[in-house]
Amino acid sequence: MRRHALTALKAAATAMILGIGTAQAACPSEAEVARLGADILARRPAQPYAGLTMEDASCAREKLVALLAQHHGPAVGYKVGLTNAAAQQRFGVPHPVRGTIFHATIRARGTAASPAEIPAAFAAVPNVESDLLVRVKDEGINEAGADHVAILRHLDQVIPFIEMPDLVLAPGGMNGPNLVAINVGARLGVLGDAIPVQATPDFAARLGSMTVTLATEQKELSRAPGTALLGHPLNVIPWLVEDLKREGRRLRAGDLISLGGFSPALPTEAGRTVTATYEGLADQPLTVSVRTP
Repeated sequence: MRRHALTALKAAATAMILGIGTAQAACPSEAEVARLGADILARRPAQPYAGLTMEDASCAREKLVALLAQHHGPAVGYKVGLTNAAAQQRFGVPHPVRGTIFHATIRARGTAASPAEIPAAFAAVPNVESDLLVRVKDEGINEAGADHVAILRHLDQVIPFIEMPDLVLAPGGMNGPNLVAINVGARLGVLGDAIPVQATPDFAARLGSMTVTLATEQKELSRAPGTALLGHPLNVIPWLVEDLKREGRRLRAGDLISLGGFSPALPTEAGRTVTATYEGLADQPLTVSVRTP
């Protein structure tokens, strides 16, 4: 009887150990990430990772970021994705996600009067969306908490931004973990003219109440209030601070933060000019434009 009990106990312990082992994340290998990176750089659709957990995805993202930095130059900040409920529902993730942006991904500048030009087929799965950048003034941002005016004290620029993400994966392959693994699709972006931050309740209120539209010469593509991003654009910052803190990281002076899409990611069309317009933030509407020949 005692022998049977010991045998059962050992079997249970073995099962527990095996269960723990199978529950642990299996980060994609360097070879798998290198294949994905090669597809991204060659602008061809890639196959998704199978059975990826969010922990696996974060590990894959860091490997991919190191690889892409060899081609796109140093990291200059972060992209936060899934900052609205519709996007979270689409990807099955109940919170935002983070990617890294590079020097080469945000070098283009364009206004309604003088649009930037980026080829329509700039990526494997090229898209365009209205976004917004802020620039970190100093590291006090990491201790600013959730108060909007306190956050503004540690930012120095707000920059109109059209993001041009690459969703990379072959049709049917996208889900939350794979979105993280492809570095949240960060690829290119066009900057408008920056405006200085005002650390005041009024400026914070205008960020939340502004209206952001995305339109071509032919029609309006989307319209959203500032509150589309987590209830207020500045609410993205505390989330990012905490997400970085879990990995022992901090925001640094000069970091750029892409706060998220006011519009869905929309396929690019050749021969179109797309303009994002921000009404209600400054005395005059702010614009940023890109033409995709």
